[in-house]
Amino acid sequence: MEGSTWFSLILLCFVWLPWVYIDPTVGYSLKNCTIRRSLNNTVLFFTPTVLCFKMNFHAVPFPIPPNAVTLDISFNYISQIKVGDFKNLTNLKNLNVSNNQISHMEAGAFRELTALCKLNLAHNNLRTISNNNFQGLVNLKTLRLDNNHISSIESSAFCSLFNLETVNLTGNKFQHIESVHPILKLPALQELYIGSNRISTFRSQEVCNTSLVLKLLDLSWNPLEIFQITEDILPRLETLDISYCGGNGHMQWDVGDRSFLRNVNRLNVSGLHISEQDAAKIFRSFSLSLQNLRLYDMKHLRIESLLKDACQIPSLRVVRLKNNNLTSVNDQLFRPCSLVNELDLSSNCIHDVSQFTFRPFVQLATLRLAYNKLRLVPRAVQNLTTLGSLDLTYNSISKLSCSDFANLTQVTRLQLFRNHISALSGCFFRDLQNLQTLKLGSNKILSVMDAFKTGLQKLQHLELRSNKLSAVKGGDFQSLRSLQYLDLVDNQISRIEDEAFIGLDNLTELYLGSNKITQVTISAKNIFSGLCNLKVLQLSSNYISYESSDKLDHPPFRLLKTLMSLSINSQGHKGLRNVPSNLLYGLSSLQTIEIGNGNIEFLHQDTFNHTPHLSYLDISKNVFTALTPQVWQKIPDLTVLVLSKARLQSLDFLINANLSKVQSLQVRRNELAVINETLIRSLPALTYLNLEENAFTCDCNNAWFINWAETDNRTQVVSASMFACNYPPDLRGTKLVDLDTDSCTVDIGMYCFICTATVVLLTLLASFFYHFLRWQVIYAYYLFLAFLYDYRQKKMHKRPHFQYDAFVSYNFHDEPWVLEKLLPELEGEQGWKLCLHQRDFQPGRPILDNIVDGIYGSRKTICVITRHYLESDWCSREIQVASFRLFDERKDVLILVFLEDIPASQLSPYHRMRKLVKKRTYLCWPKPGEDTRVFWHKLKMALETRAGPDEENAILSGLEH
Repeated sequence: MEGSTWFSLILLCFVWLPWVYIDPTVGYSLKNCTIRRSLNNTVLFFTPTVLCFKMNFHAVPFPIPPNAVTLDISFNYISQIKVGDFKNLTNLKNLNVSNNQISHMEAGAFRELTALCKLNLAHNNLRTISNNNFQGLVNLKTLRLDNNHISSIESSAFCSLFNLETVNLTGNKFQHIESVHPILKLPALQELYIGSNRISTFRSQEVCNTSLVLKLLDLSWNPLEIFQITEDILPRLETLDISYCGGNGHMQWDVGDRSFLRNVNRLNVSGLHISEQDAAKIFRSFSLSLQNLRLYDMKHLRIESLLKDACQIPSLRVVRLKNNNLTSVNDQLFRPCSLVNELDLSSNCIHDVSQFTFRPFVQLATLRLAYNKLRLVPRAVQNLTTLGSLDLTYNSISKLSCSDFANLTQVTRLQLFRNHISALSGCFFRDLQNLQTLKLGSNKILSVMDAFKTGLQKLQHLELRSNKLSAVKGGDFQSLRSLQYLDLVDNQISRIEDEAFIGLDNLTELYLGSNKITQVTISAKNIFSGLCNLKVLQLSSNYISYESSDKLDHPPFRLLKTLMSLSINSQGHKGLRNVPSNLLYGLSSLQTIEIGNGNIEFLHQDTFNHTPHLSYLDISKNVFTALTPQVWQKIPDLTVLVLSKARLQSLDFLINANLSKVQSLQVRRNELAVINETLIRSLPALTYLNLEENAFTCDCNNAWFINWAETDNRTQVVSASMFACNYPPDLRGTKLVDLDTDSCTVDIGMYCFICTATVVLLTLLASFFYHFLRWQVIYAYYLFLAFLYDYRQKKMHKRPHFQYDAFVSYNFHDEPWVLEKLLPELEGEQGWKLCLHQRDFQPGRPILDNIVDGIYGSRKTICVITRHYLESDWCSREIQVASFRLFDERKDVLILVFLEDIPASQLSPYHRMRKLVKKRTYLCWPKPGEDTRVFWHKLKMALETRAGPDEENAILSGLEH
């Protein structure tokens, strides 16, 4: 009764299973789109970003996950926005619909986006903004409408946008400032970009009759002929950009009272088409507050004249003079600018700087001379005792002298990147007592010599990348006690001496990529000694390679107890090849490791034994032939696993890997054909799965995966709708999601009925035969097999030829007894020739063929019986073959040796059958302490006997088990 009740419940579950409803709209089946979550310290947070750009969409895709925070559908072919396109997206904060073909937006189309803060509609075909286009966007703060064709805005278009702070209308077709009145009325508007339009006049009476709260106004690249302010309409304006304005090379400037622009501190008049007199007039309008002045591309005016007028402003502190074709500078040029503390002379053609050029500056803190043609460090900088930052990048400086930076005791940042410096000396930087950042990258430095052995006690950031260093010697950086960041990437370093980094107790980041470092280089005992606080080590693109995965005598990273990130990918032409089992020894704090592009075929199961906190692992671009679950079981905190381009044909090695925290699995561009349910269920935390460009099989084996990918509401399967079939050939190239899975569905009710009926019938038959005919059936079965074998032997006219005296059948647990007891006695003492599977089986042949040849090539078969033996499938096959021979030859060819006392109830059917046929040749191994000589004598007699089927073996009579 209990059994039938249980069966009824099971059947009921099967019958109702197909009717369970799954709402497809909750899944992440958004075609072609990618859903990413925020990544912080390798932990994925549930605030998804939906990326649908460049997907050839002609309409807003559906459905979009309702919890989406960011949606990017830019670079598509969407022509209009309709009501309902963004339904239920109440959590959306950022929406990017730029670079489409939108020409129409229905009223109320954004009504449900109540949390939206940023809306980007740039680069579309909008011509007008209508009333209610932006209805409901009560929290919108930034609106981009740049690069459309807008020429008009209806009066109530922005009436509900109370929190709008920034509007960008650059690159449209506005001709009059009155056209943007609906925007100027916004109570919270702080930044308005209206450059590159067709506005020719800006008059206060045209703008507004009340004061605005604007802080930034961009009118650049307009054909502005008149700029007139006669009312105090911009009392809070801080930044004004009128660069590249002026119609027909002229712009009339009329600001009646300089107090009207009293808070403007940043002014851009670059490329302005005005005369020097008009420029002076403009500067006088900002004499109360101007601090930052940009004068790019003023080639048609004399810079001396501009600076003479501009520097009369007592508050001016920053002057930028880029792209003015200056070739030389002197003290006369900057005489009026004594109070300026930041000067930018970048991107000119300066090759000559007179000795007293910067003498007028009494508080200059930042000097930029980048992208010029200087061949030496200007002596003029020695006079800048207040200088804090000096930028000399992208020049032609080839030599430094000991006096170049004399008196620059306040400099904290020095940039000499991309010059032609080939040698360093200890005197070059001796006066830079407060230097914190030094960039010497992309020069021709061959050796650091003694440049860093003294001084520079406060240096924190040192960049020496892209030079020609060949070695790092002991003591090279010893005095840099405060150094936190050291970049030696892209040199020719092949040798690193022991204790080369000694003294760098505060170093947290060390970059050694793209050098010539080998496994020999890092095998020294103390190569990384002294780096007690190192967090990041980069060794990518070197020549580190190992011939095997055997343990190293001196693991290279054993001293880096605090290291959190290690990159060792892309090693030379051969790649890393093998990962020694203790390569990562000592990295107990490691969280991120990259070992990609290394031609690695195998990972030892102890590879990650020493990195228990590993959360990010990238082993992509390898050639794995075998990976086992044991490899991953020592890193239970793994969150992100990257296995792309690794020639994987299956992911079954992850099933028992205990990766319960993996959230992101990236296995794109492999050879995966089937993704099964067991694999997915073994990764319970999975939220991001990338399977792009794999060789999927389009059959029922993938039916479950297709349904799961489309309906699961927790895991995003990237581009699932684009997966293509690779097999069978007639479906190659078709989409996996187009597979008709209905044909894979089975009538569960009928299936259960047939299975149940079959099971019941087989159970009844099995019970009947077991109770009444089991021995007869077994006996008949073996007689039939013996008959078949005898028939084949006679047909082939074969005569028995014995290569061995006995075949020994045993379980590997009993191998010590066989090798230590049986083999020495029978082969050593008695002279018999035995056949052992571990020694005499022919390699490469099927195991069963070896068993048959071994048994039939031996006069006798000795079965060493223990409980392990009875549980072994292969031992069972061996005794079956011996039993076949027993029936076939009708000779006593089977000797059973019991090493344990085993009750008859535990013997297999083959042993029970043996008792029915012949109860004579059973030997028991003596108990501990008993004499074994009798046992060996009886075994010898059993091997010597050649009794026929009708003869009695008196010697072994009565020894049955």
